Amino acid sequence: MKVALFCISSLAFIGCDRVTKDLAKEHLINRGTISYFHDTFRLEYAENTGAALNLGDDLSRTASFWLLSIIPLTFLLLLCIYILNNSGKFAPIKMFSFALVFSGGIGNIIDRLLYDRHVTDFMNMGIQGFRTGIFNFADVCVTAGVIGLILFRNNRAALRNN
Repeated sequence: MKVALFCISSLAFIGCDRVTKDLAKEHLINRGTISYFHDTFRLEYAENTGAALNLGDDLSRTASFWLLSIIPLTFLLLLCIYILNNSGKFAPIKMFSFALVFSGGIGNIIDRLLYDRHVTDFMNMGIQGFRTGIFNFADVCVTAGVIGLILFRNNRAALRNN
């Protein structure tokens, strides 16, 4: 059951990431920033060839391919194998958190491999000059998953609550 939760959740999150990035490409390219809630939330199209906040944007194509695609993909595949082999040890909420991290990472790697290192970003939040970087649904998944893993790091306590 937990393996199914992990697999179905991962596929759903990867699918949502693809759909939202495709919608951003269709509706936000060559369009100015769209602002909501008194400029607290913005939609604006951007392509990122680096990691978070364009870190590594100036890497060569080869270095970028290995450092931002192949090494993370290898790590995520090993993480997936670990999760599936040890699923009996994890509470469902922890499996769900792992699915968020895994699918978010895979979602951005898919972009890097399909679109010549370019990851589609389109969301930004903040108040006045204090703003996040531009991010996407995959980034939200990774962040939510890491928060879940931190909150439910003690398996025994999480198991008692489920």
